[in-house]
Amino acid sequence: MNIIGKQFINGQRVAQSKVAFSSSDASTGAALPYTFFEATGEEVQQAVAAATVAFMQFRQTGIEERAVFLETIAGELDELDNDFIGVVMQESGLPEARIRGERQRTSNQLRLFAQVLRRGDFLGVRIDTALPERQPLSRPDIRQYRIALGPVAVFGASNFPLAFSVAGGDTASALAAGCPVVVKAHPGHPATSELVAGALVRALRRCNLPAGVFGMLFGNMIGADLVKASGIKAVAFTGSLRAGQALCELAAQRPEPIPVFAEMSGINPVILLPKALEQRGELIAAGLAASATLGSGQFCTKPGLVIGFKGEYFDRFRDHLAAAIGEKEPAVMLNRGILNNYDDGMDRLYRLPGIKCLSGGTHNENRALPTVFLADSSLLHHRDHPLENEVFGPVTVLVAVSDQQELIELLPELHGHLTSSLFAEQCELSDCLPLIEALETRVGRIIFNDYPTGVEVCDAMVHGGPYPATSDNRTTSVGSLAMDRFLRPVCYQGYPDSLLPAPLKNANPHGILRLVNGKWTDKAI
Repeated sequence: MNIIGKQFINGQRVAQSKVAFSSSDASTGAALPYTFFEATGEEVQQAVAAATVAFMQFRQTGIEERAVFLETIAGELDELDNDFIGVVMQESGLPEARIRGERQRTSNQLRLFAQVLRRGDFLGVRIDTALPERQPLSRPDIRQYRIALGPVAVFGASNFPLAFSVAGGDTASALAAGCPVVVKAHPGHPATSELVAGALVRALRRCNLPAGVFGMLFGNMIGADLVKASGIKAVAFTGSLRAGQALCELAAQRPEPIPVFAEMSGINPVILLPKALEQRGELIAAGLAASATLGSGQFCTKPGLVIGFKGEYFDRFRDHLAAAIGEKEPAVMLNRGILNNYDDGMDRLYRLPGIKCLSGGTHNENRALPTVFLADSSLLHHRDHPLENEVFGPVTVLVAVSDQQELIELLPELHGHLTSSLFAEQCELSDCLPLIEALETRVGRIIFNDYPTGVEVCDAMVHGGPYPATSDNRTTSVGSLAMDRFLRPVCYQGYPDSLLPAPLKNANPHGILRLVNGKWTDKAI
């Protein structure tokens, strides 16, 4: 295993700068024996230029060629050995089972996009054939499908060093769409990033694709240069609200503004109806405690706010939840910076009026203590939304409202979030309807009688939501619809069949499902 810390640019390993940094052991904070060189502004431009040149060839690759490429990346990831697993564990503080599971999810989502490519529905083919006899005006032949946007800047995420990082969902969906990627490796796990990037480069070579289809850069200060580089046509980001907002502003200020698909912040409210607490309050408490502390509470879908109704069932549930959280071990965080931010967030909660700690605390010997707070419902109505400021880590806040009317009035005031969970018994289903209607406008995924920390990678999944959960609530970063972020429609009017792209030809050589004159068909015209 040879980690050299240089940039991946056009199939070469280069380093112009002498400025370097080391990665750290997440559990101890000690430096690891790997050195990484900060990318220069010139290297950013070189990587983007290589991606821009590669785009002209890569966007023309056939469906099968791109599908095989994605499957080849998946195979290379699966073959990474135990030394790789050890490096990821050191840099992230995550246990072996989690790393192996996340690696499998990463390769599986690459294979999912290969399946989506072969289906062909991502192309969005629409055909309206000519109507020369139509009165008062004839209609020309009009055909539409979707093409790749161009090179995409992908920012590796801290909390999923594999599934949301170098070869994660953003990269997989961009490559599937026909877009080269330039990845900014996350500084919290640069050795992990280098080893995954090596697997991706090997896949490129095995598939004889242009080297510029993939590039990766190290450095803390290169994000702005990458977003402002003229060859970049879209940005994919998972991280903090402040960083996501900064990237959106940079992208909007470019001479050619580009979209930023940023997943940023959320506390994923959980709503508990009284009968559910009466029938299975202790069971729900145990599940919520496990969900809120899963991965040391560093999942973007962590339930950070739990809302119930005042009364004896809620009081019993409160005690069960406090006990369950209290049994959780102090948690290793992904890195020192995240632990410090957790401490700062906990301090903010402690200072709020009308809130008290039921179990836990801040940190203990470089660990985060799982914690649950009880807050007065007035804080939910506060104009500054203090309970909706995400604290990234193993903490959740419990609130009791007076009745369903207060809750219905409250929900439209909430910020946008990725998910919301609703726990109810069969006899309470009619009470759920107005709550669901309100939640539809505030979240991307509404979950019934289950916990939010499980995001299935499939066609129907939505991992997005209204601002500030994401910068664009029309999209998802998980599931096959993620490709939509990196495609745009192009219309061909009056073209002879011989000049049309293959998916638009009358013969339909790939058997793609198409909307032809208002009817779906996979037949030739």
